[in-house]
Amino acid sequence: MSTSNDRGGAVSRSTTLVLPPEAVVPEPHPDAPPPGAKLGSHYSRCFGCGRDHPTGLHMELTVGEGLSVDARFTVTENHQGAPGLAHGGLLAAAFDEALGSITWLLRRPAVTARLETDFLRPVPVDSTLYLHAKCDGVAGRKIYLSAEGRLDAPDGPVAVRAHAIFVTVTLEHFTTHGRPEDVAAARESGDVQAAARAFEVNP
Repeated sequence: MSTSNDRGGAVSRSTTLVLPPEAVVPEPHPDAPPPGAKLGSHYSRCFGCGRDHPTGLHMELTVGEGLSVDARFTVTENHQGAPGLAHGGLLAAAFDEALGSITWLLRRPAVTARLETDFLRPVPVDSTLYLHAKCDGVAGRKIYLSAEGRLDAPDGPVAVRAHAIFVTVTLEHFTTHGRPEDVAAARESGDVQAAARAFEVNP
């Protein structure tokens, strides 16, 4: 499958990311926060949204309509790849964070199985990237997601697009594979909601 990018070229997408016919977009979980609610950080040391990460993205995430999330972050000098420009891998991490936050609206612990990003234009230092992520469908354990990032305004030019598959896992996935002291610290958080989210959103 191919799609056209903003520069007129063809962007090839893996067939594994094509939405299967049996996929459906479910309703948000009854306990999911309403549209307009701030999601906050799911883990204080998370590179994507953590307030306590010294050089992280410090992303701000807001619940959108249906199964969607709006996010934004400002590119700093700590996020450079080429001089004055955001590192491509860092931008992929930002999309991973925004897309993963949708699993909180489903209340389904999940991890990234596949993430593809299309880079359409450079993202300079000091610019703000506005991301809109949404659920395209769920089939079994697989959650199909997509997102786009726009420069300096929610309706600015599209700089990056992404498609992903997240796979539902059990809580044991995090407690078995995570570093024990970090798992314990997250569990002992005084913020019950944040402690729950630490294990329900892909870090």
